[in-house]
Amino acid sequence: MDVASAVLWIFPLLFAVVLHECAHGWAAARLGDDTAARLGRLTLNPLAHVDLVGTIVMPALLFMSGSPFLFGYAKPVPVDWTRLRDPRRDMVWVAAAGPAMNMLLAIVSAIMLGVLLGAAAPADLAATTGGGFAVVAPMAVMAQRSVVLNVVLAVFNLLPIPPLDGGRVAVGLLPDSLARPLARVEPFGFLLVFGLLISGMLGTVLGPVVGIVIGVLGILV
Repeated sequence: MDVASAVLWIFPLLFAVVLHECAHGWAAARLGDDTAARLGRLTLNPLAHVDLVGTIVMPALLFMSGSPFLFGYAKPVPVDWTRLRDPRRDMVWVAAAGPAMNMLLAIVSAIMLGVLLGAAAPADLAATTGGGFAVVAPMAVMAQRSVVLNVVLAVFNLLPIPPLDGGRVAVGLLPDSLARPLARVEPFGFLLVFGLLISGMLGTVLGPVVGIVIGVLGILV
């Protein structure tokens, strides 16, 4: 992957992970916990959300290894569950807000991609004379990558494994007899996800779902 291609991944990635975390903080604030707001985390400034590993190291390693795509995550916004008006119920809404934001971004990006592809055809005729295609094409690439990134982030985060968002949604919805054992998985959740990734099972689980969602969004294009 060259630098120009990496740049066309970086901007959609930053938007995806920053707005994902802002959505968690916004939902928490609406439901009684203003911790993220007080700490200045309800901002679109990416510097407030940078995570050393997820936002810098991981994308850099993927870039240097020649990966065809970049992936990462932002620093989680702080949420004090005890400050929520109804902690168990509101935990579901706060956790679901992140993937919901990614799906919204994927839909908006798909619509933008359709508009840009429609605009690119006539502009293509002027490409050799410095016409609009030089601007439309990279924007279309970023919109397409935004669709893929946001769908992957939404589907991945909805896995029912704490501390992923889907795990916290499941803990909030399941009866106590099932929710308590699932909640105890949280300290080991990322190890479990890493094991699924190394074994190839993560791609096997996520791939078909991601493909279906992107196929449905393709109708918008």
